[in-house]
Amino acid sequence: MITVLIVDDQPLQRLGFRMLLENNEETDVVGEAGNGTEAVRRAEQLHPDVILMDVRMPGMDGIEATRRIVAAGDRSRVLVLTTFDLDEYAHAALRAGASGFLLKDARPEELLAGIRAVADGDAVIAPALTRRLLDRFAGQLAASPSQPGRTDPRLASLTDREREILVAIGSGWTNREIAERLVLSESTVKTHVGKVLAKIGARDRVQAVIFAYDQGLTRPNTGG
Repeated sequence: MITVLIVDDQPLQRLGFRMLLENNEETDVVGEAGNGTEAVRRAEQLHPDVILMDVRMPGMDGIEATRRIVAAGDRSRVLVLTTFDLDEYAHAALRAGASGFLLKDARPEELLAGIRAVADGDAVIAPALTRRLLDRFAGQLAASPSQPGRTDPRLASLTDREREILVAIGSGWTNREIAERLVLSESTVKTHVGKVLAKIGARDRVQAVIFAYDQGLTRPNTGG
């Protein structure tokens, strides 16, 4: 059973999510919050598997709430809900440590699949969409060309193969695509991905893509 905390400042929106999740045998709503401050407090009390986090709320918004929950080392994973595709707020939430984002009007099956993915430690958004998101907001990233003598210690801990896998993740490749292009089995790729995430301290693939951008291992698309 996946425990879920619903965070949204609109009571009717929370009710809609609750009805959907309570009618699903895989999920259990353990609480609700109407703003970021309450979300942080409830997360500390309840330790839900997944937090459905609205971004735009009065007072402490979902971005700051996500940052505080992640910084506290809570095991809860945050799934950001946003009104607009590729919303800059969703991007900021990913940088704050969220495990992905979905549109508020996502189909019920998409929301449930997203919750399952987050609970399993995966990114909610497909790798290609992750790349698209970061390309759109590349100007906000701290990525810069690699400078001699300034290798990040986490990069130095990677084997040549693991670094290759990290570049592939940053390029938006799925495990299947990595397996096909590097001539590896998908199970081997999954093992490598797990090791890469552990070594660079990334919670999921979304954070690994951001790390790859920040380290200059992959660059924004320049085409249309």
